[in-house]
Amino acid sequence: MSSMETYQHSDPMTGAVLDGRYRVDTLIATGGMSGVYRGLDLRLDRPVALKIMDSRYAGDEHFLTRFQREARAVARLKDPGLVAVYDQGGGDTRGCPAFLVMELVEGGTLRELLRERGPMPPHAVAAVLRPVLGGLAVAHRAGLVHRDIKPENVLISDDGEVKIADFGLVRAVAEAKITSTSVILGTAAYLSPEQVGTGDTDSRGDVYSIGILVYELLTGTTPFAGDTTLAVAYQRMDHDVTPPSSVIGGVPRQFDELVACATSRDPAARFADAAEMLEELDTVARELALPPFRVPAPRTSALHTSAMVPTPPPSLATENVDRPPNATPASRHTKAFQRDQLPAPEPEDEDEYQPLTGQFAGIELAEFYWARQRAKRMLLFWVVAVITLAGLAAAGAWTLGTNLPNLL
Repeated sequence: MSSMETYQHSDPMTGAVLDGRYRVDTLIATGGMSGVYRGLDLRLDRPVALKIMDSRYAGDEHFLTRFQREARAVARLKDPGLVAVYDQGGGDTRGCPAFLVMELVEGGTLRELLRERGPMPPHAVAAVLRPVLGGLAVAHRAGLVHRDIKPENVLISDDGEVKIADFGLVRAVAEAKITSTSVILGTAAYLSPEQVGTGDTDSRGDVYSIGILVYELLTGTTPFAGDTTLAVAYQRMDHDVTPPSSVIGGVPRQFDELVACATSRDPAARFADAAEMLEELDTVARELALPPFRVPAPRTSALHTSAMVPTPPPSLATENVDRPPNATPASRHTKAFQRDQLPAPEPEDEDEYQPLTGQFAGIELAEFYWARQRAKRMLLFWVVAVITLAGLAAAGAWTLGTNLPNLL
């Protein structure tokens, strides 16, 4: 038996049937607030994704009320760029944790694609952004804000569909009794300044996070760094996001301007919502004549791995379901951290942003990634050449001047 099978079989959630209908099969991923599992709707014989909340939220009326309200609101949204929500339940006195039943997107996450292929050329970035912004625009028109946009929450199907997931969970957690007013909720690298400062946000906060996402897709890294999670979050309070073209060559001016507008520290200077940013993206794509592109799913993903694990037999009744275990976390989880505390720094994956050899959309990744470095080397070459020629000319003039009396 493999280590993956051993781990899956030791998971107390595996094999459970939630609400007498949804069988929990294999763990896909865990985060700071929940675990996501591959599951099966036994009534409809339909594969589903089950997001099972941490048991610390069980019995919290504030959280459960908000959780149910947000689930209903998201379930009403219809757009190809949104992961569909089918059902919600749990959180009752029987010990069943709160859970969401969602569309199972067979493929992987944008984070996994970035790890495999590194930074993207502009037309690939546009292909990712269009469905994400389209889905967000539908949510923004309905008065919903995502609050936790990041590559882990963008899913790519094996058919090339791009969808955004996890609407409303951060807001529900923010209203839980276990959450104090001094807690910052979200993922530090993608938070807007107002989320860090006051915790308040609207559609323009999502726009800021999208701007950070665009920067990362183009460059392979996020714009702010720090020794701690909190330090990373506070960087955006006093510093603007630098143009992506200052990090990597080949980024068009229009994308620099798109990122600058989306990530303005003043919310009023940003795009008002996802729909407005999508209009500007379409304008940029026309100006640059960006070709259409089918976004590839990552070759190796947690979801693909979970599909290879044998489905265990049902073993637990709903009443006996307990919290999912703390499995190995992904690189960037949604976190709750105190504004007046400095948590320990998160370990960074050294290979997370390194591009692989090969091509992305017909462009050599190494060439794209190192374009700026080559430009620097060429500039240095010409500077040295000019200095050398100037030196030779000066030496020749000095020699001629010295020997001129003898020549005359």
